Amino acid sequence: MDSEGASYRDAGVDYDTLDAFKREAMMLAVATSDLMVAHGGAPVSTSRGEPAFVFEFAGRHLAFVVEGLGTKAMIAQAVLETTGVNRFEAVAYDTVAAIVNDLACVGALPLAVNAYFATGDSAWYENRERATQLLEGWQQACVDAGATWGGGESPALAGLVTPGEVELAGSAVGALPAGKAPLLGDALQAGDEIVLVDSTGLHANGASLARLIASRLQFGYATELPSGRAFGDALLDPAPMYSRLVQRLGELDVPVHYHSHITGHGLLKLMRPQREYTYRIEVLPEVPEVLEFIVAQSKMDPAQAHSTLNMGAGWAVYCAAGSGEQVAFAAQDLGLVARVAGWVEDGPRRLILQPIEVTLDGEQLRLSA
Repeated sequence: MDSEGASYRDAGVDYDTLDAFKREAMMLAVATSDLMVAHGGAPVSTSRGEPAFVFEFAGRHLAFVVEGLGTKAMIAQAVLETTGVNRFEAVAYDTVAAIVNDLACVGALPLAVNAYFATGDSAWYENRERATQLLEGWQQACVDAGATWGGGESPALAGLVTPGEVELAGSAVGALPAGKAPLLGDALQAGDEIVLVDSTGLHANGASLARLIASRLQFGYATELPSGRAFGDALLDPAPMYSRLVQRLGELDVPVHYHSHITGHGLLKLMRPQREYTYRIEVLPEVPEVLEFIVAQSKMDPAQAHSTLNMGAGWAVYCAAGSGEQVAFAAQDLGLVARVAGWVEDGPRRLILQPIEVTLDGEQLRLSA
């Protein structure tokens, strides 16, 4: 690794540019809202900018999302080529988890998931073991999510997708349980507790940075971490299906006010609610070894690391004061690791990470218009 380190911008991902484009797109999208009314539906305008779009139809709140894995499938391909280890079931699972977990942020449970597999040419599927692992991973993720795999699209895009690579993405429709309102942050209040649920590693964010780091290492993805695991293998651990926790909390009628999926922007996502509050965290999760390695190799300081990667926190639950332990116990019953990590308080929109003495300003996360 060279002495200059590496940033997400160096890897081709500039959040300032991407977020500005998203805000412009959202403004144009809002102008189409009335078109749904003609068909008997009603968009929930406050869901714009949330991980999933919510609308009402036939007396129910439904949610819709499109999500992609990004460049993580390129890591799986490189690991397969250099080590012979096939982890395509993991990246398929990760893609579904990214889709379904975004739905769950607004309290929706998935009904149907569709797949999008784009390749540079149809020859990608001639490696039957790789293709089968991809399909089986996708199916298992749908089973774990309790969602029907409805179908999808598998275009061969010569000249657009590099031969030998695959782009994984998909969409899903979910429904709020009958009588439940979408969780859009309007119920959030000072005193609410914040429960952080552990990640398993990289998840679906940061792959471009990981690829840049691998390209600078003498042994690339085969580089051993302190535990002895290969860097590439650790990068491919799939994310949990946090939607199971959202479902369980609904069944237990826990007073949950908001959920945040900790993906792009790292722990800045704890400020996702567009509300003028301070989010104070006094306990941080253990950082997975593979993320510690990325931070060390990229020479990111604590503020940069926690605003880029999930740093061990994959999901956040915001719940009424006194109910955080119930959330943590529910997570543990599902095999997840969680703890009451902090709370919401009156004050300017900012995130205070007490254990590492870092304060992140709300202006660093502007996802809506």
